Amino acid sequence: MEKMNPPLKAPPSNPEPPTMRLHLWLENPEGLFFGIGRAQLLAKIEVHASLKQAAAELGMSYRAAWGKIRATEAALGEKIIQRSGHRREGHELTAFGKQLMERFKQGYDAVEGYALESAGKLFPWPVHRFTETGKAPKARSEGNG
Repeated sequence: MEKMNPPLKAPPSNPEPPTMRLHLWLENPEGLFFGIGRAQLLAKIEVHASLKQAAAELGMSYRAAWGKIRATEAALGEKIIQRSGHRREGHELTAFGKQLMERFKQGYDAVEGYALESAGKLFPWPVHRFTETGKAPKARSEGNG
């Protein structure tokens, strides 16, 4: 016979619903090579056509951003960004980089959707996805992919 959990009551003192945060990344024996942070970096490169501006908007140094890009390219054996035009700092995503970003986002969204659906069944209060809070994710040098 399955043991029943006692009902869980929402804390009355917390008017703001909790936010679901997930840590999802791809790794190989050498470590992490792609995650939400790198997907965000690629998205910002696509918007700004600049690695420097993308890094600045995410609160990371150009050197850290370039290191993450190079580590991903080394792990996959494929370029994910390339220089665009004649501008010194101009970059754009390669076709492979764009596919990688889009497919990671699809996978992340699917996992997040399942997690939110499960949370709705497990908890007596609404749980929001991180992007619904209106808070920009903070870039971190470790664990943010």
